[in-house]
Amino acid sequence: MPTPSFQARYHTRWHHLRDPHVRALAGLLDSPDLLDVDALCWHQQLMSLGPVSSPVAHWLTKLDHDPSALHAVVNDQPSARLGRYAEKLLGFYLAHEGRLIAHNVQVRAGPNKTIGEFDFLVQGTSIASIEHWELATKFYLLEPSAFVRQLDTFVGPNLADSLGLKITKILQQQLMLSKHPAAQPYLPVPVSSAKALIKGWLFYHDRQTTLPDTLGIAKDHCRGFWCGLSELQLDPGLRYTILSRLDWLAPARLAEEKTVTAAHLQISIAVQFALSPSPVMVAICRVDDGVALEVDRGFVVPDDWHQRAIATMQRQTA
Repeated sequence: MPTPSFQARYHTRWHHLRDPHVRALAGLLDSPDLLDVDALCWHQQLMSLGPVSSPVAHWLTKLDHDPSALHAVVNDQPSARLGRYAEKLLGFYLAHEGRLIAHNVQVRAGPNKTIGEFDFLVQGTSIASIEHWELATKFYLLEPSAFVRQLDTFVGPNLADSLGLKITKILQQQLMLSKHPAAQPYLPVPVSSAKALIKGWLFYHDRQTTLPDTLGIAKDHCRGFWCGLSELQLDPGLRYTILSRLDWLAPARLAEEKTVTAAHLQISIAVQFALSPSPVMVAICRVDDGVALEVDRGFVVPDDWHQRAIATMQRQTA
């Protein structure tokens, strides 16, 4: 029997949640890690939140009934960046758990030089210990023409970075921040450990793609598809929606009237690509009693995206 998708597991456990920010928080906490934290290649620099406990699940249910405190955090200095949104959600959770010491702490060496930023300073296992957490929530597409599977063959939808470049920066630069002399005045006690929490999705042109264990990617990571607009094949019996960036953390749940038909979706994407070449995230939904639930998702890209991805990788590896 095939393993249920993340969407199926999410809808089973969190079907009762209605507030979009609470649903996003549940998605962030409950989604599988993108990378295998036990893989030797990560040198024990990754961490996992582990399964969502019953007390946390109960708290999320209560929060859904009155999400005003979470809304206040999200709406404070709002940002369209998914990374900042995810950091606010995780910070809210850590504060609830009584572990948050500080977040988004900029380290400066003088008034005009920023050395880096601590995503989170978290209470360790003892009062005298502090943990440094870095959070990354990333979405990458596998460029299928690459013969050798490497992390750099997973590229961002807008071709601005790759999974390899991002992980290298986190492990070799961001997690080293507490060792910098300029960071010491910002730390009441030395950092006992520095680890990265990596969440997100990987998208494949070929659904059957398998990855070598040496890549260190979690076997149960969230998977989707990607295709060019001319390759897009849609089931007319399903419904569709284009997901805005801040809606990527949790599987979509929306009223049927807020979705569109397959024909309407193709027209909408074509219009968007005429204005901007940025890929779009599409959620494929089944409708039950007037409610559309995401069953699959993927990026639809302009037809020249493949060639641009190859050129980007060649520049990065030159």
